[in-house]
Amino acid sequence: MRPVALTIAGSDPSGGAGIQADLKTFHQFGVYGEAVLTLLTVQNTTSVYRVECLAPEFVIAQLQAVIDDIPPGAVKTGALGNAAIVEAVADAALRFPFPLVVDPVMISKHGVALVSKDARSAIAEKLIPLAALITPNLPEASALTGVEIRNEAGMRDAVKRLRNLGARSVLVKGGHLVGVATDILLDGEDWYEFPAPRIDTAHTHGTGCVFSAAITAELASGAAIPNAVARAKTYVWEAIRSNPGLGHGSGPVNHHAVSVRPARAS
Repeated sequence: MRPVALTIAGSDPSGGAGIQADLKTFHQFGVYGEAVLTLLTVQNTTSVYRVECLAPEFVIAQLQAVIDDIPPGAVKTGALGNAAIVEAVADAALRFPFPLVVDPVMISKHGVALVSKDARSAIAEKLIPLAALITPNLPEASALTGVEIRNEAGMRDAVKRLRNLGARSVLVKGGHLVGVATDILLDGEDWYEFPAPRIDTAHTHGTGCVFSAAITAELASGAAIPNAVARAKTYVWEAIRSNPGLGHGSGPVNHHAVSVRPARAS
């Protein structure tokens, strides 16, 4: 049986982020991908022009139909749009027998809000406590903790604060800091760092979606969280490095990048 992974997220018609990026990443990791839509956008690599949220009951109807027929081994959330959708998904997640990865998407690469202000509180109070792992970038971690993050020490403090919200594991991504792009993970009581050389490119559209989707695919295949993050980090770095140079703005990464499974200790 092929592993199955599910994304609950918004649509990006340009294909660089959202469910389109998630499904491409699932496929690249050898996982059968399913998608539940939460919102529609009008966007390309230069801007987000419009966002339309779906009715919460329609989102949950999609989710129930998928789980009833082809249950996933792991699920991730992306852009959820508003508090009503967040709360509906959280209510459903109470019954998930599989790990939940929460990518707390709040703002697009172009600076356009993808969730309402009340949805931020709902993510923190309702969804994060149900997560096996959350994967915020620095602006998202700052929004959730109310603390500005300026260095790796600040990242570790944010990780602890986010863990106090109830997530079992927390990964804070350091791509917005100057220098080496280091992500910091707290899994149980164990700390991990995932550094990578910074790549000077504007083509980073959808990197957060791709990263969390890669982690979810690995969890669906039975990997432990640190191993899943390590492989996902390698894949995202290579996807950025080998980006296809598409679009006139912040273009997509290379979803065809080779995914290399990291060596495991014997």
